[in-house]
Amino acid sequence: MELRQITPRYTVTPQIAVEDVPALAEAGFTLVICNRPDGEVPPDLQAEAIGAAVRAAGMAFEVLPVTHDGLTLDTIERQAALVADAPGPVLAYCRSGTRCATVWAMGQAGQMPVDAILSTTAAAGYPLDGLRPTLDSLAQRET
Repeated sequence: MELRQITPRYTVTPQIAVEDVPALAEAGFTLVICNRPDGEVPPDLQAEAIGAAVRAAGMAFEVLPVTHDGLTLDTIERQAALVADAPGPVLAYCRSGTRCATVWAMGQAGQMPVDAILSTTAAAGYPLDGLRPTLDSLAQRET
């Protein structure tokens, strides 16, 4: 597992497996969010299998699949609300962690300066400079 902390409450990672779940619980995560569609992975890595292991370990589990043409404002707002409402640290995963970082960044538009969003994701290894026009647009929508 390659955990990359975006904020003290939000960490992203590439795809996890059932055998990774005990370490996530031990690390103190309270919620795991799957941003990866099931169609991208074999059955043992699909949300049902991961979710069952996560719940059995005492953590909450949510599925918000993100596709390149399927990232909606509803998904962005839902993920931001899940993170805000979680009782502790949240882990989100997808294929590489980039979609999870992108959803977080878009959810922060209007809440924090765009430069701060981009420097935060870049520091975690996700340079999202190409998102600047979208973040600027979303920030304007929030004001």
